[in-house]
Amino acid sequence: MNTIILTHLLQIAGGLHLGLVWAGATMPRAVQLHQHLRTLPPFIRRLFLVYFAFIGLVLAGFGTLTFLFAGAMAAGEPLARALCALMFVFWFVRLLVAAFVFDVRPYLTHAFYRLGYVALNSVFVYLLLIYAVAFWKGGRL
Repeated sequence: MNTIILTHLLQIAGGLHLGLVWAGATMPRAVQLHQHLRTLPPFIRRLFLVYFAFIGLVLAGFGTLTFLFAGAMAAGEPLARALCALMFVFWFVRLLVAAFVFDVRPYLTHAFYRLGYVALNSVFVYLLLIYAVAFWKGGRL
């Protein structure tokens, strides 16, 4: 894989992050989040909403940085490689959490939701792999 192809694959990854922000914005309705949050004490409810917002900001930041600096990542610049390592670890841990912590079966009530869940995890795998390739192969393609 050459640097130009890796750059384009990284730019796709940047766009996928923004797609994940959109998916996250649709999730509260799909799982009736506000109904569940009503039963929590105000502090815990606000804490959850702040965490939810911060995750969205991190994903938007990852996507923007990846899209804008895909060339540097593909070229293997040191700071870009460190960013690739960070994002690799982030997506690796996210996949572990999806596999061993979250039980989403009660929410996969429609074929559309099941398809979305498969698509979401496919995006997570793509991001994991592309950041691994950029880290290991960046600048040595």
